[in-house]
Amino acid sequence: MEIFKAIILGVIQGTTEFLPVSSSGHLVLASKILNFQEQGVVFDVFAHMGTLLSVIFVFRKDLLEMIKAPFLLLKGSVEPQVKDYFLWDIYVIVGTIPIVICGLLLNDYIDQIFDSELVVYCMLAVTGILMYSSALLKERGVALNCSRSFVIGIAQATAIMPGLSRSGSTIFAGMALGMERATAARFAFIMSVPAILGAVILKSGEMFHSQNSMNGMLAIGAGTIMSAIAGYFSIVLLLDIVKRNRLRWFGYYCLTVSAIGFLLYFI
Repeated sequence: MEIFKAIILGVIQGTTEFLPVSSSGHLVLASKILNFQEQGVVFDVFAHMGTLLSVIFVFRKDLLEMIKAPFLLLKGSVEPQVKDYFLWDIYVIVGTIPIVICGLLLNDYIDQIFDSELVVYCMLAVTGILMYSSALLKERGVALNCSRSFVIGIAQATAIMPGLSRSGSTIFAGMALGMERATAARFAFIMSVPAILGAVILKSGEMFHSQNSMNGMLAIGAGTIMSAIAGYFSIVLLLDIVKRNRLRWFGYYCLTVSAIGFLLYFI
């Protein structure tokens, strides 16, 4: 793998993993544009590890409190904050169930789906419509619970389709349920941790069968670093955009890319 291409793909992975424009869809398109359809399972694993590190860093305080909460409750803590973080542990687990089921059932078919440019353009259009429609949703102060977590989890599972944004789908689902925008975005990002970790674990078995040269490993390392850096800034940017209810910007973008893709595909 050329280092330049790895850096470009790493930036695309990190940026689009969290911005509501679909990382899988953009990687499919970028790989074809760069004439690099087979970036390899090793690169996929490490690029996802980069985005995983970025979301862990941004939400490190929340994640640490969520890890500590069960142990503090066992010690008899009665602080409301501890209970709230423990509930979030449960909500994340419940919300992760749909994607685990989809991942196990569709794992053998994912590569076939990802190879279709037409599917990417269609799903980008769906993402664009969701993001444009998000401006119509009103905050009703609805609290997160198990049933709503599961619904958001279903939205996350549908994003296994290339071109359908995981972050966009989950944030939209939370907002459609009446949650505050900031809470919906926070939960969507924290819920991405087990989802991304699961993707890394699923692919790591194949990784050990791959052979890479020294230059290949340098390229993978560069792509991983760029993925982590781009992921961090993408999260910070999106959190601000969500608070200002400006997700429709991404709707315009996705619909434009989709339209251009359809035009190029059928000409």
